[in-house]
Amino acid sequence: MDVAETRVLVVGAGPAGLALACALCLHGIEVRVVDAAPGPASTSRANILHARGVEVLERLGSLGDLPERSLTALTITQYLDGRPAITVRFGDAGLGTARPALYASQADVEAQLRRRLQELGVTIEWNTAVTDLVRTEHGVTATFGDGRTMRCRWLAGCDGAHSTVRKLTGIGFPGVRLTERFLLADVYADWPVDRAGGHGWPHRDGPLFAVPMREVGRPDNLWRLMAYDPAGDDDAQTTQQILDRFRRLVPERTGRTDIRITGAAWTSVFRIHRRLADSYRDGRVFLVGDAAHVHSPLGGQGIVTGIGDAENLAWKLALVAHGRAADALLDTYEAERRPVATDVLRRTTTATRLQVGDSALMRFLRRRLLIPVAALPSTQRRASRIASQLWVTYRRGPLSRGVRSRTGRGPRPGDRVPDLPCTRSDGSRTTLHTELGRAWALLLPSHDLTDLLAGIRKYLGDTVTPLIPDTPHRRDVWLVRPDAHLAWRGTLRASPRLDRWLDDALRHGTARP
Repeated sequence: MDVAETRVLVVGAGPAGLALACALCLHGIEVRVVDAAPGPASTSRANILHARGVEVLERLGSLGDLPERSLTALTITQYLDGRPAITVRFGDAGLGTARPALYASQADVEAQLRRRLQELGVTIEWNTAVTDLVRTEHGVTATFGDGRTMRCRWLAGCDGAHSTVRKLTGIGFPGVRLTERFLLADVYADWPVDRAGGHGWPHRDGPLFAVPMREVGRPDNLWRLMAYDPAGDDDAQTTQQILDRFRRLVPERTGRTDIRITGAAWTSVFRIHRRLADSYRDGRVFLVGDAAHVHSPLGGQGIVTGIGDAENLAWKLALVAHGRAADALLDTYEAERRPVATDVLRRTTTATRLQVGDSALMRFLRRRLLIPVAALPSTQRRASRIASQLWVTYRRGPLSRGVRSRTGRGPRPGDRVPDLPCTRSDGSRTTLHTELGRAWALLLPSHDLTDLLAGIRKYLGDTVTPLIPDTPHRRDVWLVRPDAHLAWRGTLRASPRLDRWLDDALRHGTARP
């Protein structure tokens, strides 16, 4: 039997795997995508895409009409004794994004990514389960359930919390279970509750959440309901049993009797676990998304963290695959992304324990401390910033911590760079983020710096776009990575240090002071 070959094999066609495949294609890397499922999922637990996730999809050209198909996620109202106690507002938080979070189902996000991947010439190979991996110094050979094999230079395990790739590589996945049973359902309901945002009702028996959802061509009566139900039956639950349980829980937890649940699009039962892979890499095999980390769904951090992993890995893998960087650059993937997951796990675990804790102390903290503090504008700005993941920085990562930059206003090496209006070398107008995704951006005070640009292209090839930002006082040179993080910043006089940074980063995966 002939052995198929590809440069990169992506295992798993969820958000992380699809985003990685799209990004690799944009960088000119041959990729194949396989998935054990018979076809795309039509339902999903995830239902919110935070601002950073929206930015990533836009850079990949895969946002499509998702904003028009989704509801804008701007508020979450918390209730006490059946009355609104606080409305937490989510917005830009001053971090320079033109896109707010979206109430969008994971199924819709995946559909947009599949559409983009198809445009880029890649067809997903469904019903293709990986059963074995043979790794060598030069590549990986994957065996599939039907006996076929495929050789690749690198393999990315994007196959979820129960990752076969992670198990076959022997990477540990330690963690704990955080909660007992949660019920989840997308229901059709007649309910005079404001659909401009989400809602949450703390209760002594556990919280209940309701989030409006949208289906194109259908009435606006679809709601995502989630309830902590530790006392419920542990046996497998039918859709009808879950609906009947919600018909009882909603009045009990909300104090409202004006809901009429008429049916369900989807139901599920789950328990929350917190787990983090011991390593994100084993030789030529990488773990991405839920294969590397799982955590509480409270806060909606799953998709945005996974596609953030994908975008980070893609540009580094592309440089190595094109022969422009050494293998050491790939180690910076884990060094930059694992601390992000650690922080997400810590925050979501704390939020979950505050919501589901049934002790007298936890009830007191929710009522007398959490709600009043959350009402403060400063708290809401911070909550919005944290949820958006626009705060993510790699300042302490190996590519940034040794980089000197001029002190003052604006981002430091490793920080995300907000979108900026810019001018191209031909005089046409654009924005910074429009030029990223497939390329680096070099922000310059003028276009009369051909020698500097030529020196950078010696390392990065033609994947560098020179831009002049509109900010008139800016005299620095900024090199911005394809994932919108600042690689280097300095004056023209300090530009020899940029040459040294590129040499260190691409050859050694680090930056000298």
